[in-house]
Amino acid sequence: MEIYLVRHTTPNIEKGICYGQSDIGITDSFTSEVEKIHLEIPIPEISTIYSSPLQRCKLLAQTFNKPTIFDDRLKEMDFGDWELIDWNNIDENQLKPWMDDFVTTRVPNGESYVILQERILNFFYELNHISDEKIIIVSHAGPIRALLSSIRKVDLKDSFSIKVDYGEVVQLKT
Repeated sequence: MEIYLVRHTTPNIEKGICYGQSDIGITDSFTSEVEKIHLEIPIPEISTIYSSPLQRCKLLAQTFNKPTIFDDRLKEMDFGDWELIDWNNIDENQLKPWMDDFVTTRVPNGESYVILQERILNFFYELNHISDEKIIIVSHAGPIRALLSSIRKVDLKDSFSIKVDYGEVVQLKT
C-alpha cells in the first residue's frame, strides 16, 4: 500500500490561538497551496481519500475528486476548554501540568497526546496494508506526527522534532 499523508492548508486563524477540533476555515492561499500539493501526488492512481471531517481538511480532500471517507479519528487533538483561547490566556495552573507532561496529561475536557495517538493508530492499522492501493490521508499535524512517531520509533515526547508544515505531503509505503 502506498499512502500519502497530507496536512491541511493554512487555517484562517490568528497566530497564538489554541485550536484543535474547532472547525475553522482556510486562508486565501488555499488555491496555490492545493496546486503545490497536487503536483506531489499521482492523483490518477489514487483510489480513496480518507479525511478528517473538519473543513480545513474536508475542503482539501474534495479537490482530489475521488471517493472520500471522513473519519473522526483523523481529527486534530481535542483541546477541550482551551479551544479558541489565546495560549497566553490559558490559566497557568492548568497549562503548566500539561506542558510538563503533554503526552499523558489530558487537557481539561479534552484529550492527551497518547489518546490522540491511540485513535490515529487504530485508524491506520485498520487499513489493508497488503493491497497495492494508493490512498491519501488528509489530516492535521498532531495525528500525522503521532503516526510518524510510531512508525519511526520516536518517543511521543520527542515527536515535535518531526516537522509537518501546512500542505506538506509525506509518502509511506507499507
